[in-house]
Amino acid sequence: MPPRPPRKARRRGIAGLDNRTVGASSHGLPLLGATSYVSGLSGGSWFLSSLVFNNWTSVQEIIDQNGEDDAIWDLEHKMLDPYGINIVKDAKYWDQIKDAVDAKRDAGFNVSMTDPWGRGLSHQFFPGLDDYGESMTFTSLRDWEIFTNHSMPFPIIVSDGRTPGQKIVNLNSTVFEFNPYELGSWDNYVDSFVDLKYVGTPMDKGKPSGNGSCWAGLDNTGFVFGTSSTLFNQFLLQLNTTSLSGLAYSAAKSFLTDLDNDNNDIAPWTPNPFYNSPYGSSHSIKKDDTLYLVDGGEDQQNIPLYPLLADDREVDVIFAYDNSADTDQNWPSGASLVYTYERQFSNASANFSFPYVPGVDTFLHNNLTARPTFFGCYASNLTSLMKEVNTTYVPPLVVYTANRPWTFESNTSTFKLKYDDDDKLSMIENGFAISTYNNLTIDEDFPKCVACAILQRSKERMGVELGDECKKCFNDYCWDGSTYTYDDDSYPNDFTKTGRFNNTIDEANSSEALKMSGSDAPASASADVVISSDDSGKFAASTLSSSSVSSATVSSIASSSHSNGAVAAFNAGSSPAWVSMFTLVMSWLTLV
Repeated sequence: MPPRPPRKARRRGIAGLDNRTVGASSHGLPLLGATSYVSGLSGGSWFLSSLVFNNWTSVQEIIDQNGEDDAIWDLEHKMLDPYGINIVKDAKYWDQIKDAVDAKRDAGFNVSMTDPWGRGLSHQFFPGLDDYGESMTFTSLRDWEIFTNHSMPFPIIVSDGRTPGQKIVNLNSTVFEFNPYELGSWDNYVDSFVDLKYVGTPMDKGKPSGNGSCWAGLDNTGFVFGTSSTLFNQFLLQLNTTSLSGLAYSAAKSFLTDLDNDNNDIAPWTPNPFYNSPYGSSHSIKKDDTLYLVDGGEDQQNIPLYPLLADDREVDVIFAYDNSADTDQNWPSGASLVYTYERQFSNASANFSFPYVPGVDTFLHNNLTARPTFFGCYASNLTSLMKEVNTTYVPPLVVYTANRPWTFESNTSTFKLKYDDDDKLSMIENGFAISTYNNLTIDEDFPKCVACAILQRSKERMGVELGDECKKCFNDYCWDGSTYTYDDDSYPNDFTKTGRFNNTIDEANSSEALKMSGSDAPASASADVVISSDDSGKFAASTLSSSSVSSATVSSIASSSHSNGAVAAFNAGSSPAWVSMFTLVMSWLTLV
C-alpha cells in the first residue's frame, strides 16, 4: 500500500510546474498533470522517487510539513547522523540499516555500499512508513491507484552500465532505465528489457534457470534510486567528518567496514538478468553473472533524456532542466545536451535522433543558459540528421532551461547534502523561478510560446502552418544555428537581472543580444489538444509527457495565440542534488 497522503497544503506554493501549488496557475506553468513521462537520474532520482512513492505528493505538500514529525526532506543533518547529537536514535538508525542489508545478504544476494546508501536515503524520503520503505519495491507502483488511473506521469530512473575498472563516457556507455514494469536498455549493447519484479531470478538466454523458482523483491525502491546515484556512496566512508560518537559511531563503523569498499561507486545486480541474452552486442554484459550499474550521470549525460528518445514512445517535446555544475562557478554550460547529441552517432545508439545543438562556447556566449532555449523547432531542418542516424522518427523538440540565480545562489556543491530550512526553502523557491522564467515576469508571452513548442510536432504532421504568434515565439526562443568559439577560457561567470543575458553582452545593447539568441528559422501553428490513455497499464501514445498542465489549460493557452525526470530530469555532476527537484526532464506527446 502507498504511504499516507501528506497533509493538506497551507502555504505559498513553490513548485512552478504543478497545479497543486498555490499560485502556479497565475505565476507558473502548471503542466505536470498533463504529462506522460518524467525521468530522473542521480540526485534527480531521489526527488522523483520521493514524490512518486509518497503517493505522488507535491513539493507544496512536502514543504507544508516542514518542521513536523515525519517530515520528508529533513536535511538539517547529514545522512550519516540524521538525528544530530541524539546518539541513541542515530545508533538505532544504523542498526535498522544493518538489519535490512543483512537480510538481503542472508537471502543469498550480493550487497555493496549501494545498499546502506539506498536504505539511508529511504529513511529521509519515507519517514511516514514504519519500515522506512524497506518492504517497498519499485514495481509495487503498478498496483497503486494513483498509477493505474493515470493520475501521474510514467516514472523512469536512469543508470549507466560499467564493469569494475572500466571508464565510461557518453560514446561507450550503456544507458539502462528502471520503470515500474521493466529494467533494460534500448542501446545496441543490450537491446532488451526484463520484468523488474522478478530481477533476482537466475536467468539464462532470457529464461529462468536453476530450480525453476522465481525471486521477487530485489527491486527495493531505495536500491533502485541508490543505484542511480552511486556517485554519492563515498559519503558513507566519511564517518570521521560527522558528529557520530560512542554507540552510534561504533554501530556505523563496524557495519560499513564489513562491506567491500573497492569499486564503491558500483551497484552489483546479481544474478545478471541479461546473462547469455540472445539480444544485444555486448559480450562483457552477457557473460558476467553480475550486472554492474553506476550513477546515471557518470557518462556526462546529466539530463536523463535518452530513454525519452525511443521512437516507440513517440514523444513530441521534452522539457529539460539542467542543474549541472559545468563551469568554475558551478553553473550549467549546456554540455549535457552536447553529450546526448554526440551519442546518437555512436555504436551504442539504437538509431535514436536528437536535435542539433551547438558547443558549450555558444551556449555560454549566446546566452542559451541564461534564458529558456528551444532546440529542434522545425522538423524540416532535421531530415539530414535523421538520415545520418538511419531513422524516420522526427526527434522531439527540446525546451531547455538551465539553473541560474533568480532569487538564490543555487550553484552550491554537488556534494552538499546538508541544508538548513531557510536554504532549503530558498533553493526550492529559486527552482520555481527557474521553471517559470522568473514567475512569468520576463516575457508575458512565454506561456504562449511554451504552448507553441508543445503543439509544433503534431501540427507539422498535419501540415498546419504556424500562426504569426508562434512564428514570433520561435524567432525569440529557438536556437538560430549560429555558433561562437572563445579564444581562451574567459567564460561568463555571472547573470544579469533581466534574465535574458549573462555578462558576455552589455544589457544596454539589447537588440544585438536578442539577435544573437533569437531565431531566423521557419515557423509553427495552433490547435486543440486531446489527452487520453489506454487501459493496459501502459501509457498510450495519446498521453502527454513529463511536466504539468491540464488539457484545458494547454488548449486555452494555444487558442489565445508548454516532465523527469526530473528532472529532472535529475542529474549527477550537478549543482546541489536538491536543486534537481526541478530538473525533471519533461516530455510531451500531444495528439490533435
